[in-house]
Amino acid sequence: MLKIALESLGCSKNLVDAEIMMGILNRKGYKLVGDFSEADIILVNTCGFIESAKQESIDTILDLAQYKVDGNLKILIVTGCLAQRYSEELKAEIPEIDAIVGTGSYQQIDEIIKDLEKEKQVVSLNDIEFAFNEELPRYVTTPNHMAYLKIGEGCDNHCTYCIIPKLRGKYRSRKMEDIVKEAKDLAARGVKELVVIAQDTTKYGFDLYNKEMLPTLLEELAKVEGIKWIRVMYSYPESISEELVMVMKKYDNICNYFDMPIQHASNRILKLMNRKTTKEDILSKIEMIRKHIPDATIRTTIIVGFPGETEEDFNEVVEFAKEVKFDRLGAFAYSREEDTPADKLPNHIEQEIKEQRRDKLMLEQQKISQELNEAKVGNTYEVLIEEQIEDKVYIGRTQGDAEEIDSIVYVKSEDQLNVGDFVKVRIDKALEYDLMGDVL
Repeated sequence: MLKIALESLGCSKNLVDAEIMMGILNRKGYKLVGDFSEADIILVNTCGFIESAKQESIDTILDLAQYKVDGNLKILIVTGCLAQRYSEELKAEIPEIDAIVGTGSYQQIDEIIKDLEKEKQVVSLNDIEFAFNEELPRYVTTPNHMAYLKIGEGCDNHCTYCIIPKLRGKYRSRKMEDIVKEAKDLAARGVKELVVIAQDTTKYGFDLYNKEMLPTLLEELAKVEGIKWIRVMYSYPESISEELVMVMKKYDNICNYFDMPIQHASNRILKLMNRKTTKEDILSKIEMIRKHIPDATIRTTIIVGFPGETEEDFNEVVEFAKEVKFDRLGAFAYSREEDTPADKLPNHIEQEIKEQRRDKLMLEQQKISQELNEAKVGNTYEVLIEEQIEDKVYIGRTQGDAEEIDSIVYVKSEDQLNVGDFVKVRIDKALEYDLMGDVL
């Protein structure tokens, strides 16, 4: 029985693809292992989104290829966005790779491994706009209490800096009944937190039902027994409707959490990015959310150093962040990507200036975060326990924190707590990004 190990890089949407590949191989009788030195086959599920992610993917491939010398490794397979985007280059430059599997081919992973018995260096780049096969099994790799729920694939937004539509195709929603069935299956396995994902969750359903159906889908998911938190990620501001906000307010098990990537606040830059919104629209959406849900957590991402961004444009972003006081904000230096419209724009900015702008924005956000956290001291929050770090000290998250990307709560407890427990915690100390407190 061949042993298979997985390294999945990049976003949660990519991870779900990897989990489906592992589910297929598990069903075919392969043994899934966590130790790369034991593995006969290693899958590297790569990211090809921005320069740093591409470099991490290449470094990981080269590191794991070493197991052909030092371990049991016989077959090295590269899948995901980097494989889709740079199949020829990977084949030519890293001969240790035995198969290159694009984003439209991962559902055939078992057949590709079988093909390797009779041919070397298989390259499989099937149609990236494939239809979902709802019969495929999934081997969930996240902690037992949480799982990602992918509701669509591809993207139609065509932001000028982004390569995703070329790697993942047009937006395709899954049928609502299939998503709800998967949610019920995950709940039956003990999942307490469902994290709803797509390239743009707010566009869910417009291709199948001729209208955006995320509010209706969330109503259905909220009724699934056993799910304590439903978290929605990747919601573009222009499609966050009052209907959506009211549904999120209505159900206790839908987190009042808005992951809303605005990317900029200068209308000139937003237009160059081909974003379908303006600073005024974004502000009005945030005010609408806070009017209905005053304690909503609003998270965003911002790209600084986009081609043509002036000091004035950048200062507009900083002032906007100070005005809005986002609960969570991630800033990124613009990454120049070939085959994107932004790559062809004039007035690209030096890397050093981009990084200075990113650091300046994050310094402002750090102050905002500290101020918001200090206001939480004395409050009580429900916290999901995720790890014990020392005797009587645990790490957890509130409803306002997505796994891995947001803040944490350090929890002190005299009683033994288990991973996956929900406990009430009174906050007694605020750090720049994180909180500390005691179990009640």
